[in-house]
Amino acid sequence: MPKIGRMRRSRFLASSIGITCAAALALSMTLLASATASTTPAERTAAVPTPIPGTTQSLPLAPRGADRGFGSAAVEQGLGRRDVRSFSLVGVVWDDPDAELQGRVQVRTRAKGTSSWSGWQDVETHNHEHAADPDTAEWASGRVRGSTAPLWVGESDGVEVRVRAEARRRTAAPGEQMLPDGLRLELVDPGSDVPGDATDAPDVPDTGGVTSVTDATGATGVTDAAGVTDPAGVVSTASTASAVSTPSAVGTPSAVGAPSTPSPVGAAGPAVGPPPVVTPVDSPRLAALTAESVAASAVNADLAPLGATVIPALSREETEARLAELEPGSKPYIGPRPQIVTRRGWGADEKLRERDFLYTERVQAAFVHHTASGNNYRCAQAPTVIRSIYRYHVVSSGWRDIGYNFLIDKCGNIYEGRAGGVAKPVMGAHTLGFNKNSMGIAVLGSFTSTMPSDAAVRAIAQLTAWKLGLYRANPNGKTYLTSGGGNLYRKGKKVRLNVISGHRDGFATECPGGRLYGKLGAARSEAAHYQGR
Repeated sequence: MPKIGRMRRSRFLASSIGITCAAALALSMTLLASATASTTPAERTAAVPTPIPGTTQSLPLAPRGADRGFGSAAVEQGLGRRDVRSFSLVGVVWDDPDAELQGRVQVRTRAKGTSSWSGWQDVETHNHEHAADPDTAEWASGRVRGSTAPLWVGESDGVEVRVRAEARRRTAAPGEQMLPDGLRLELVDPGSDVPGDATDAPDVPDTGGVTSVTDATGATGVTDAAGVTDPAGVVSTASTASAVSTPSAVGTPSAVGAPSTPSPVGAAGPAVGPPPVVTPVDSPRLAALTAESVAASAVNADLAPLGATVIPALSREETEARLAELEPGSKPYIGPRPQIVTRRGWGADEKLRERDFLYTERVQAAFVHHTASGNNYRCAQAPTVIRSIYRYHVVSSGWRDIGYNFLIDKCGNIYEGRAGGVAKPVMGAHTLGFNKNSMGIAVLGSFTSTMPSDAAVRAIAQLTAWKLGLYRANPNGKTYLTSGGGNLYRKGKKVRLNVISGHRDGFATECPGGRLYGKLGAARSEAAHYQGR
């Protein structure tokens, strides 16, 4: 397309954003109101059980043993064995997100309702590189904390923790600070199982209130933030119809499409299609949606019904046929769309995240991660693990939403991550310095010494073949991204990377673990094959 034509198209799309967002969300709210009115309270209660919300216990750590009088100069802090309310995931946070915890964090937990204590388990301390880019609104919000990776421990009601500075730091000058200020132990209870009707629950095969306290009893709230335009060129759009205020800028996503620079193949289509038919079966599902859930679901409205727990897979023929309808004459390389469990499918509490959605311009690359949360989970528990990570990222670490764009479990199930639409270029917080124009895919587990499953590697290939195909990217190729700053590349440096890269390619880190990193070559080849290359 000539440059002038592209500019006109971009301006047209940008100027119509507010209208299309408002229209799509107004339609969604109308359907929600209609569904609520068409069902009785008894029907709504019987059809959709009310989920139990998650909770977070936040316990301050203190110097231990001989270090009790040393304050910030203590080389060891922790908590002795204690009884606590039920939790399933642990992590440690501290005040300054720029400070690194140079030491070792270990926890012991007691299985819920038993007297059985685990041995000491290591918590991954190097998590600084999983974060929003420097100089972004998310990083500068004032809410972000330093944090370890989260560790999944299963249902527990007892805990003990110790944090020790590295041995080389213990020989530092007297009075020098050994550990970051404000160390706290975060105990996350993910809440009840996934909400929704059993008839549309995701098929997950199985192979294998916030509390910030000194005594684990007080309670605080979570504050929603309004939409902003990020100074780094990232577009933020309000997710409620009453708060749409989007700048006229190239790359702003439309209500159901994707950005206009460049246009993702087949992701645009009409701003608002014909309203879906609300049947008696649909009504209880829609009536159970909150305004926040409606907004999170509406951005996928061109892929699945409002309130759906799963975005269905398409065959290669169906994917290509749909693209031909939306963009006649286009013959892109793209893989068949895989099944994706939506945020509603894994039970996201949409009131936790910030209300607006944040977008970058396009998706040029995919960074693969491991969550470093351990491998001791069953695939049927994956939604619970994801809810826990989501809560840890938002409530404990102070992020706007879960950091990853997608997550994959050991059975190869794919889950929607950060809200904003699975076909859109949603801005994540996964690869410090390279979140712009990329997406982050996290495989649940730790793969430093454990091999990832074939199903998980295949899911990486399937997801990237489809999503990168929307943006005309070759999974087996190279691309250039501009660094936003990090420990490998200075800010502003253009870096040549694999289109499918590991986290360690953009930042000096062990992530995604040596065993998973070693499988990325196979994932690239398989993704290119799915695209027909």
